Amino acid sequence: MGHNKLSASDDVLIATFLNGKSDHTLALFDHFIAQYKKLGEIGLRPTKTMIGITSGNATVAWITQLGKNFVHIVFPFEKPYPDNLCFIKIAQVPGDDHQFNHHFRMYQMEDVNEEVLQFMQLAAQMKQP
Repeated sequence: MGHNKLSASDDVLIATFLNGKSDHTLALFDHFIAQYKKLGEIGLRPTKTMIGITSGNATVAWITQLGKNFVHIVFPFEKPYPDNLCFIKIAQVPGDDHQFNHHFRMYQMEDVNEEVLQFMQLAAQMKQP
């Protein structure tokens, strides 16, 4: 897995997240990151509990869970986008009138379809100055 622009400590944290995951989940993770890279330059910023996907200085999505057979991703948008087929949940962040987390669960590579790609692109564009 080639994750560019990571410090050695970031690499270790990401490796920790990926350690022990199924081949299927690792393939989904790699596919999602590869699809995002096709849309523009991104980076990965691990925290203690999740991996942020960054564009410029902004976090455009969070990988919050690497399950046995899925990858769970959250896109923070300033408004809800209820008319879609890809998000399993949309929740307003408590106390924040301008953040609505859109939850996407990827089970197959094909789940990153045109609709999801449009939201991935939208998230990256909205966070740019």
